[in-house]
Amino acid sequence: MTIADRYPLAYQAYPYARSADQDRTEPARHPVVVVGGGPVGMACALDLGLRGTPVLVLDDHEGIATGSRAICFSKRSLEIAHRLGCAQPMTDKGVVWNIGKVFHGDRKVYEFNLLPEDGHRHPAFINLQQPYFEKCLVDRIREAQAGGAPIEIRGRNRVEAIDTQADHALLDVMTPEGPYRIAADWVVACDGAGSPLRKMLGMSFEGQVFRDSFLIADVRIRDMAFPTERWFWFDPPSKSGASQLLHRQPDDTWRIDFQIGWDVDRAEELKEDNVRRRVRDMLGADVAFDLVWTSIYTFQCRRMTRFRKDRVIFAGDSAHQVSPFGARGANSGIQDADNLAWKLHLVLTGKAPETLLDSYEAERIEAADENILNSTRATDFISPKSAMSRLFRDAVLDLAEHHDFARPLVNSGRLSVPCTHDASPLNTPDALPDAPARARPGSTAPDAGIAGGFLLDRLGGGFRLLCIGCEGPDPDALPGAELTALHLPPDGALAERYLGAEPAAVYLVRPDQIIAARWTPAAADAAAVAAALSRATGQEGIA
Repeated sequence: MTIADRYPLAYQAYPYARSADQDRTEPARHPVVVVGGGPVGMACALDLGLRGTPVLVLDDHEGIATGSRAICFSKRSLEIAHRLGCAQPMTDKGVVWNIGKVFHGDRKVYEFNLLPEDGHRHPAFINLQQPYFEKCLVDRIREAQAGGAPIEIRGRNRVEAIDTQADHALLDVMTPEGPYRIAADWVVACDGAGSPLRKMLGMSFEGQVFRDSFLIADVRIRDMAFPTERWFWFDPPSKSGASQLLHRQPDDTWRIDFQIGWDVDRAEELKEDNVRRRVRDMLGADVAFDLVWTSIYTFQCRRMTRFRKDRVIFAGDSAHQVSPFGARGANSGIQDADNLAWKLHLVLTGKAPETLLDSYEAERIEAADENILNSTRATDFISPKSAMSRLFRDAVLDLAEHHDFARPLVNSGRLSVPCTHDASPLNTPDALPDAPARARPGSTAPDAGIAGGFLLDRLGGGFRLLCIGCEGPDPDALPGAELTALHLPPDGALAERYLGAEPAAVYLVRPDQIIAARWTPAAADAAAVAAALSRATGQEGIA
């Protein structure tokens, strides 16, 4: 059985075709070149193209990645995909889940609900193999191209060298028909954990590689009676791994992670008979299954010291890596793209200074550090490094089975949520401190059901002045970036999530749906909003 049989996708989504740039005597110059056609690169290209910024994607393959790879996509990733116009096919194909359960041996320690409240368009998570997620993005790009979006994808175009200049970068590109050269005002490096661009620029990762190994097995099982939940075992009764994780995926496929230790023969562990033995030990000898995909990975919690070098900006795995427990890798990368695209667009269209891009590095390094901290803590709990650490862990698990206070100490992977950028240089100091903390400046705007739909749909992808229960200043009278107002009544979940005990409020929301400022109606005069908008676009801050 081939990969194409296992994942029925159009793998040659963008086969090699000769471009006009290959016949030029001087390098063609592009506003943005995205290197890497994975989910982060495609999301960034789609976002830029939908905003009208011309973007070229160079990928050394001709289509969708093979193997399931990332499988857990968070509510925030779906919200971003919805704004880009491709969340529905992802959700339709994906397996929706909100419930997780933790076991110690054969005993359930506790369970948790990641989305205990109503009023959100999207679930906490869907399980969807990365090839399907990528295909939805590529399909949406094709649709956007047909509508005039200036996006180009070139398959089997491998970047072999880069030379950064003061105001552009030069890229040497190899194709099946030979090399050519192009120039780019900006390069977005989304070329994965091994990032050739990072190495070409002499940049490296800093952080920790943990001495443990995990075997991934994607198995296809027909009619398996198992709930659509995330189940994690410490010291599983099957003894097929020191810990185990089980997730359901589409196509009757199940993801199993086995903790197999550090001093193992990887080639031996990946032999089909040995993988099948572990799966049988876990599921039982009477369960029939097919192996779909296998791999071995180690925990890595690392990031680049800087996410930008001259005209090259790094995003996704090329900039940072974390352990897969917690689903923070791909989801964080999608948020990188969401954070970067609108800023590049404003810079390239002359609506913001180049210094606005400094905030990308500041914010996404903050997010990477939060992810690394959570992943490191999960790794330490899952893989105790000493007898004393293991004793502590097992005591916590025993207590958590019976006592609520111990459950927050159990760590099988803190699942991905957006980072709150409290220290962002784009924030205006909070002028509504008694309102809910979840909607403070630096936070991703919480979704809420409103008349006719959901709040995030109405916010869209531009600067918005959200006026809840009040008029607020007239955006047309304000200078700077384009700003539109959204007036909503202070009802239901919207009031609960944005007002608390306040009767009304005004919020300034960025194009990536992060809150930049908030005020009482009396404090939200034209001068205050103009100053906050100036700060949020990288202009001078408030006095």
